Amino acid sequence: MPDTTLRPGEIATCNAVRADATIQFIGSIQTPWPTRDQCPRQGSVDGPECQIHLFKPWDDALDGIDAYERIEVLYWLDHSRRDLLLQSPASDGRVRGTFSLRSPVRPNPIGTSLVVLENRDGNCLTVRGLDCLNGTPLVDLKPDRCAYSPIAPPKHTTDSRQ
Repeated sequence: MPDTTLRPGEIATCNAVRADATIQFIGSIQTPWPTRDQCPRQGSVDGPECQIHLFKPWDDALDGIDAYERIEVLYWLDHSRRDLLLQSPASDGRVRGTFSLRSPVRPNPIGTSLVVLENRDGNCLTVRGLDCLNGTPLVDLKPDRCAYSPIAPPKHTTDSRQ
């Protein structure tokens, strides 16, 4: 259950709608952090190893993931409140709009991390760079967009000089 305590200057809305869409969780993430207070604010590639476990049948979709050093992980921040318009995430008295922050408190609490892929063992990926709680639901995985180059099919040409 999310913490509903407001810090000075924060504003919440009572119009937060929770049933706009459906997201299918495709796996679960294991990290060393059981509480938000223990979780790092940003992941680090030299941080601890974490595991991403894909549920069946999505484990078959991992074919080819080994070709990438970095992958983007999208996950559902299931312990986050969803109603803040203005936030003071560092409790420093500075209040800013939710969309100007990387806070986990969002109307649709989808987190993203660019992680280093250390290993794949069947349906389990070992990665470094996560910043989410143990047991966080997995939404999606994507190759790092900077490293991704689609593989073009071989060209079939006819040399007219023959």
